[in-house]
Amino acid sequence: MNQVSALFIEEHLPKGDFYIQSGQHCDKLSFVKEGFIRVFAHTEQKEVTQWISTKGYFITDLNSFIFQQKARWEMQAISDCTLYTIHKENYKLLNNLVPNWAEMEKRFIAACFVTLEDRVFKHLSLNAEDRYQQLFEQNKELFNQVPLQYLASMLGMSPETFSRIRSKKSS
Repeated sequence: MNQVSALFIEEHLPKGDFYIQSGQHCDKLSFVKEGFIRVFAHTEQKEVTQWISTKGYFITDLNSFIFQQKARWEMQAISDCTLYTIHKENYKLLNNLVPNWAEMEKRFIAACFVTLEDRVFKHLSLNAEDRYQQLFEQNKELFNQVPLQYLASMLGMSPETFSRIRSKKSS
């Protein structure tokens, strides 16, 4: 365990700084100890927030990290963040240090995929009010610490719809 933890370095990402920008190569995977990082992309009309990573979650551009593609996502700290980061060259060492690493990695990536499937299903099957309620119940801290337009975008609704639902739920 000491060998594995030594591969991760503690980093601080100040509010407003980028973890990675689209078009770059992402050569790191980080565990968020503290703070919030917004994952978003630009379309012709607007910015779309895909996810807000919170403490206890990992963050990377998986396509870039695993397949050496250019990052598709912008990842920006929306608060001061503390991260534990492992760089690609050290990540490759885990296979030699951790028995059954390949199986653990496969389960981790499968869990990421299931989370994504769940988000897509909820987005397709729930109405805006139910999506709001579910996010609120699962991540109340986001509602006090993250700009609401980011939450609206992540839920696939306009800021006006988000505000209307929020007002309705508050009363």
